[in-house]
Amino acid sequence: MLEPAACPGQLMAQLREALRSRHYSRRTEQGYCLWVTHYIRFHHLAHPAEMGEAEINVYLTHLAVEEHQLDADKWLMASLMYGSGLRLMECLRLRMQDVDFGRGEIMVRHGKGGKDRGTMLPDALKPPLMAQLRRARALHERDLAEGWGRVVLPDALDRKYPNAPTQWGWQWVFPQAHRWRNAQTGEQGRHHVHPTVIQRAVGEAARASGVAKQVGCHTLRHSFATHLLESGYDIRTIQELLGHKSLNTTMIYTHVLNKGGLGVKSPFDAL
Repeated sequence: MLEPAACPGQLMAQLREALRSRHYSRRTEQGYCLWVTHYIRFHHLAHPAEMGEAEINVYLTHLAVEEHQLDADKWLMASLMYGSGLRLMECLRLRMQDVDFGRGEIMVRHGKGGKDRGTMLPDALKPPLMAQLRRARALHERDLAEGWGRVVLPDALDRKYPNAPTQWGWQWVFPQAHRWRNAQTGEQGRHHVHPTVIQRAVGEAARASGVAKQVGCHTLRHSFATHLLESGYDIRTIQELLGHKSLNTTMIYTHVLNKGGLGVKSPFDAL
């Protein structure tokens, strides 16, 4: 346990002692010390004992969004989960027609509970998302040229609209790198990226950051909600953006802020 009163030198000495008592390698020790130092400096030299889950979420978000510890499409997926409040599978199941750059909106189809909803598309993510769509389109056109380019449609729409599976609007925003192949028919197509790909990437990024607590893709969605509350947005708006059926589910995030009720300030404090 790191003592709150320890000065920076004593703090790192305690950390090294704790790591060595657990028989970590020197290389691991150096990595942990580096990331703990980075974490403390990011929070303006606050002591780790005085910080908790909220500070860890802010730091991880900073690493994912600003320092790109994740790369290429994995960074973009993580950024959308944080910037738009998407669940992992909501992000992976995005199709081209679900993204509206003009309105700055992302439509989530068949979210939790089978409901559709709209959420924001951050302006800062528009350029990298456009680049991703260009890469996906080039991949789709190559598949079409080779006689494939079909995706699975929801609700058996391919029976009603036979040509829809090859149309651009139905293609995945994040297609898999390799086509699947039906061994019996020889048919080929593409699924969206498998969830384990981004789960593994986020987990590795968290471990590389030296964060000991459990961190996953849902942490980014939690950070989205928490930071909106910190910015003063009302709880019902956040409920709609997250797609929560019950307001009580959204209210959980007010406890992270250590504020009661809706996290409002007394009017007396404004006098």
